Amino acid sequence: MKQPGSRNSAVQGTGTSRTILKQSWPILVSQWASIAFGVLDTAMTGHASATDLAALALGISIYITVFIGLMGVLHALIPIQAQAFGAKQYSEIGQFWGQGVWVSLLLSVLGALALAFPEVWLSLSGEISPEVRNRLAQYLQMLMIGLPAALLFRTSYALCNAVSRPKVVMHINLVGIALKALLNWILIFGNLGIPALGAAGAGLASSLVYWFSFLLSLWWLRKNPYFQQFQLRIGRANWNRMWEILRLGLPMGASYMIEVAAFTFMALLVAREGTSVTGGHQITSNLAALCYMMPLSISIATASLTAQAIGGKDLARAHRTGMTGLKIVFSGAILTSIALFLGREWIVSGYTSDSNVAAIALSLLVILPWFHIIDALHCANAYLLRAYKIAITPLIIQVFALTLVGLLGGWFLGFGPGKAWTEPFIRTILDDAPTGAATMWAMASVGLGLSTLLLHASYRKVIRSRGKLR
Repeated sequence: MKQPGSRNSAVQGTGTSRTILKQSWPILVSQWASIAFGVLDTAMTGHASATDLAALALGISIYITVFIGLMGVLHALIPIQAQAFGAKQYSEIGQFWGQGVWVSLLLSVLGALALAFPEVWLSLSGEISPEVRNRLAQYLQMLMIGLPAALLFRTSYALCNAVSRPKVVMHINLVGIALKALLNWILIFGNLGIPALGAAGAGLASSLVYWFSFLLSLWWLRKNPYFQQFQLRIGRANWNRMWEILRLGLPMGASYMIEVAAFTFMALLVAREGTSVTGGHQITSNLAALCYMMPLSISIATASLTAQAIGGKDLARAHRTGMTGLKIVFSGAILTSIALFLGREWIVSGYTSDSNVAAIALSLLVILPWFHIIDALHCANAYLLRAYKIAITPLIIQVFALTLVGLLGGWFLGFGPGKAWTEPFIRTILDDAPTGAATMWAMASVGLGLSTLLLHASYRKVIRSRGKLR
């Protein structure tokens, strides 16, 4: 016979699940709309030329490394503002939003400098044709135009998620993806009298949409009565407030960058195996990013609700919310992985008409379902720690697990002295897969798995120290 306490816990768990899902689905739609930029760019540029696709593959890897790291700094606003929201300190929310604008402008300068010198990034890629190098440089130059707007938009994104109003960003991103598809069609292929720009056209289209989305978000925040209670204003730069954002945001951004940089350097190393392998790897990476949006959205929603409970000094609800979010993420990852495995041939056919690229992508997609499950749990545990404003520990763990084990281990076994040991094994289980690319994906999975275990152990230590776990 069930005890009343067990029944109450089940009811609370169901209610928490509904709350998380209610907040996470608009975030998921929004994230899918954002990642659809890369999907559209990859699919449309792939039908333009193999050279443009190779330039895009390298360019996206470089840009995402820079942007995600800078974006991660601004995502410190989510737990900061969510805890203030839970504590009903509404004026604090408006002040931190304004200082976030100043931080985003500062970060834009740093990001532009990082994108201005693509040859530094390409030094790891070995022989890259001059055509690919030129188109890559043009692509990054076009994206530099929109970088400030992309980062400024993240202040609106953080605010909406912190106060449980994610539909605002969802609506803006849905409008943006429709505009992106139209501009890609015009600028990549040269329609309506515009010269065909290839990969550079994809970059310009993204920048135009970034500015449109940021300006639309400002208009929406000013017109929506709900946000007036936060007294949103930019005001003068306040270094104390900015430092509070940076103190949490810099290790968060570094963690984001460690995660993405590992895959950027994967792409740069894989480029040594040729244009077709680069294209197949890009399709796999793009699919991994697309699937990642589900656990990411649930993790952001879970972290926001957890931080609100922490701000309201309800630590039992905070822990219950976190654990419920983990269960939802795991269940969703299993379903996504099954769909990836069963539909891999149909999925790849939508990305490319090149038979060599498709064959390589299909061979790598055998690894991707396993990778996704591990990646999803890694994301959820990292965000749980950030809800408690803990960012240094995840950074240390990720530097060790993702860089030393995943990236360097993948290089050693896939391209370095250990390749002679790895190649026979890869040929046995993945006959068509290039040794370097397959090994990098396998070791990335191992590194993420180790990081996941350490992050969850850290979370349990935090909860135990606060008396909510026995």
